[in-house]
Amino acid sequence: MTDNTEFTEENQVQEEQAQAPAPSLGLSELGTLLQIVDLATQRGAFRGNELSQVGAIYDRLNNFLSYIQEQQEANAGEGEEPVENSEAEAPAEEN
Repeated sequence: MTDNTEFTEENQVQEEQAQAPAPSLGLSELGTLLQIVDLATQRGAFRGNELSQVGAIYDRLNNFLSYIQEQQEANAGEGEEPVENSEAEAPAEEN
């Protein structure tokens, strides 16, 4: 005779995962991340050969957050609600 307890537990876990919301990051978390990178750089947490990569990510994140803030201010100026969506898109970057 097979044990259905294990099968039932697997189904329950699968159902819970299907109902769980997708992970996301808000703009406040991204802003905090920007501050963390800045603080870690000031404290010398990165090696010299890593600084260009860290700086590139810092610049991209800073540009994205600045773009979102400008969009929110423009929307507020038009009398619309500010965009609070963490999935807002920044303009395409030229590489």
